[in-house]
Amino acid sequence: MLKRAHLVLCFGLIVLAWTMAAAQPAHEHGSTPATKAVAVLSSLKGSGVRGVVTFEAVENGVRVVGDLTGLLPGKHGFHIHEFGDCSAEDGSSAGGHFNPAGMPHSMPSSDKRHAGDMGNIEAGEDGKAHIDYVDAVMALTGEHSIVGHAVIVHEKEDDLKTQPTGNAGARVACGVIGIAKGK
Repeated sequence: MLKRAHLVLCFGLIVLAWTMAAAQPAHEHGSTPATKAVAVLSSLKGSGVRGVVTFEAVENGVRVVGDLTGLLPGKHGFHIHEFGDCSAEDGSSAGGHFNPAGMPHSMPSSDKRHAGDMGNIEAGEDGKAHIDYVDAVMALTGEHSIVGHAVIVHEKEDDLKTQPTGNAGARVACGVIGIAKGK
């Protein structure tokens, strides 16, 4: 009889522990919407291009701030790609442009464009580039969430019209977008 009582007590404790665990709130990332994200870009195929791009939820969209080094002077295509995978030497593992709504490739100011179209980033003679703008299409949550995707910098200028990629050439840097510590 003591053995049976012991088994019932153990079973009851297991059920109680399971019930309490199920009632606990989800992990912080699952229950709190992301308000900030970051991508640390690394060089592809020895290009020497590196940088950091941050994304922060603001009233009218997502504020994009980026600083890159090691670029050739001029404009370079700057996009979010569909997969958060920078493992291929040429960056091809990141897939094509992030485009959840099936829109045409265009410029960042267009309402009808890929969610990942960020246009171009322009490097000076010193190979450094800075960008700071608010994007009204991308998001940090929901269907247009960029979290878990990759930022790609291309060797050439995005012409903002050639479908589906903007004819921006090879990929020179890649970084996966992850949730960043908020303020």
